[in-house]
Amino acid sequence: MPALARLFVKTALVYLGAGLLLGIYLALPARGAWLTWQHLLWPIWIHMLTLGWLSQLIFGVAFWLFPRHSREQPYGPAHLAWWTYFMLNSGLLLRWVSEPLTLYSPFSLWRYLLLLSALLQAASGILMAGYLWTRTKPR
Repeated sequence: MPALARLFVKTALVYLGAGLLLGIYLALPARGAWLTWQHLLWPIWIHMLTLGWLSQLIFGVAFWLFPRHSREQPYGPAHLAWWTYFMLNSGLLLRWVSEPLTLYSPFSLWRYLLLLSALLQAASGILMAGYLWTRTKPR
């Protein structure tokens, strides 16, 4: 398994573990201030499991198992997939910080950081689709 595929899969497993723990935490009975925190953490939990766990696992397995680009360069322009990894995880980490602060504080910088996180996540999906497109060809 290539290094980038291992990195995607291992990072996905970390997000799965963190997402499961956060899910248990969110399932606790809500009262007072904890109810506010549950509302703030809910979108982060969803992103952690869908983008952090599922998308990252899919990207890693696709990078590993999709048809080879060529004999000389089996993984083709792999730098695109590396950029995908960094953009996706940067976007997720930025979302962890900015989303609760956007809802908690009216300071406009948090809204711009939340927008940046969404753009990084979307761009990573588009970039990975473009990369995988180069590896899908007829026999």
